Amino acid sequence: MRIEQLEYFAAVTQHGSLRRASERLHLSQPALSEAISKLERELGVTLLDRRRSGARISREGRELLQHMEGVLDAIDQLKAAAGDSSAHARVIRVGTVNAATSTLLVPAVHDFQVTRPDATVEVLNIQQAEIDRGLAEGSLDLGLVNVLSGDDPPLDLVGTDLLHGRPVVVLPHDHPLTAREAISVDELRSERFVAMRAGYLMHRFVHRLFGPDLPAVCHSTDGAEMGKTLVAEGLGLSVLPDYSVVGDPLERAGLITSRPIVGDSTVVTLVLRRRKVLHAPHQVRDLHAALVERARRYQQARAS
Repeated sequence: MRIEQLEYFAAVTQHGSLRRASERLHLSQPALSEAISKLERELGVTLLDRRRSGARISREGRELLQHMEGVLDAIDQLKAAAGDSSAHARVIRVGTVNAATSTLLVPAVHDFQVTRPDATVEVLNIQQAEIDRGLAEGSLDLGLVNVLSGDDPPLDLVGTDLLHGRPVVVLPHDHPLTAREAISVDELRSERFVAMRAGYLMHRFVHRLFGPDLPAVCHSTDGAEMGKTLVAEGLGLSVLPDYSVVGDPLERAGLITSRPIVGDSTVVTLVLRRRKVLHAPHQVRDLHAALVERARRYQQARAS
């Protein structure tokens, strides 16, 4: 068994296919496939389920991945101790539903970059189901998702609550409804609306809020960042967690603002998820810690 074989398998799980991994590794796909097949024969297990649609990590592969990552992380630390700068070249992949991007994720990545200047972070804006699947299969290291009270967490993932907030109406700064202290569902229903697409928690919340009687004009988009931009341009109102709005650059610039929803007491939580592992890579642990610390500082600033 060679270290390269472990690195090859980790690359396939991270990039989601043999083809993409071979491109990143600058290795032919047949050579990559044969190296992993040899590792499977040596371990006596099937690591990848190979199908016409592509290769996916197997159940046995998921169980062994954490041990392989522990070995690779130990080797990285050994190289770092010996002064090898390539030890910090691992890409940390973070999936996000685009919640608290500018108020939490970007500052945390900045803090991480200061302590790990040679590390690389790749941020993927995707839906929650894709994030959970990517974490379970090893193609993502960390995931940021919104959850409502009563939502069941995935059994094979662990979560850390970062922020607790409330759904709020997001408006252009000069909208007539900004004169209200809170906005009713009927008032919101009568406006042009910007909704999140199916697959996002706020899509589910909005359909619960409006019931079958949706606003007559209802645009849809992926993620809070584009939603806020559409609101700022006067294309409609939206509903987002308050931690995606308060402190956002568009809010600080006076282009958007927010108001609570009359009679609504829903709590939305931003959760940081990762796989259940015995030993997470040290760079993943460092970015996890940076996100937790930034969340603490954001909550503290809002409370003061």
